[in-house]
Amino acid sequence: MTTNDQAAGPFRLDAKHVLITGAGGAIGGAMVRAFQAAGAVVTAADHTDEILAHVDVARKLAFDITDAAAAKNALQSLFREAGAPDILVNNAARTRAETLDEVTAEVWEREIAVNLNGAFNVTSPVVAEMIARGSGAIVFISTVNALAYYGNPAYSAAKAGMVAYARAIAVEHGRSGVRANVICPGSVRTHNWTHRFERNPKLLEDLLPHYPMGRMVLPEEVAQTAVFLSSPAASGITGAVLPVDGGLTAGNLRFVRDVIEPRSKM
Repeated sequence: MTTNDQAAGPFRLDAKHVLITGAGGAIGGAMVRAFQAAGAVVTAADHTDEILAHVDVARKLAFDITDAAAAKNALQSLFREAGAPDILVNNAARTRAETLDEVTAEVWEREIAVNLNGAFNVTSPVVAEMIARGSGAIVFISTVNALAYYGNPAYSAAKAGMVAYARAIAVEHGRSGVRANVICPGSVRTHNWTHRFERNPKLLEDLLPHYPMGRMVLPEEVAQTAVFLSSPAASGITGAVLPVDGGLTAGNLRFVRDVIEPRSKM
């Protein structure tokens, strides 16, 4: 941590340039607001200009992360205009609920293309610039599905690959001043879940008993964790995988309640 960082406060990111992918979505929007509140200058990236229309940021980039050439061209344009970002948040993702029997070759390729290859297509050019500069922080938004199986097998495989990729960056480029960490959210209360609850009011009742905190995580909680991992307060942290999941991966609450508690009362 530098003297300037200490003066500003260990959680501040004043004038730092952050690039956030998937910035047009619910979690992405929370990321934008959280980083701006910490003083950062945000470049928002997403698939189309329309998705980014409502996002109030310094710069916007619209490109398909699954297209390596398009990603490289968009990023090179950003580098020329504003320099390489100090912070990269790989937030862009896409999936749908599936079981293993529903995973076709097409489904597998789509999930890997967006959730793993897309992250690589954005990260690789940015990392090269960070290495040249001698500093940078990268936060990957993965999922608890990368740590244990909760369905969505192709998505889970892609996000587990993201964890491995982040650790590779942390290990190989740590001496160049580049940090890479991973956040693994559980079910995040976004409009997608709200729509599902409207269609099936019992779904929330079925979901919450699995979470020790008794509630879903909010987009803002994921975003604040990303700010922390990007800040001087986390200057000694790299290669870490941090669940933000309401305690889901800490243990099996349903097992305790359904199996252990009844036996203890016998």
